[in-house]
Amino acid sequence: MAIIVNLDVMLAKRKMSLTELSEEVDVTISNLSILKTGKAKAIRFSTLEAICQALDCQPGDILEYHDDSCTE
Repeated sequence: MAIIVNLDVMLAKRKMSLTELSEEVDVTISNLSILKTGKAKAIRFSTLEAICQALDCQPGDILEYHDDSCTE
């Protein structure tokens, strides 16, 4: 997939566990785990906003686009 989720990186930088984030943003651990592993097909903007507020970051810190067809 061309979208890479860096939620685990941001959690580590903020020294926060998935459980703590789950409690703060009111999203189940299983749903956050699906997002964290890159298996999610979509994310609500309200959920993304809550995660960004909890982690004090920008959406681009969590989501990254990588074009597999480009070669450098």
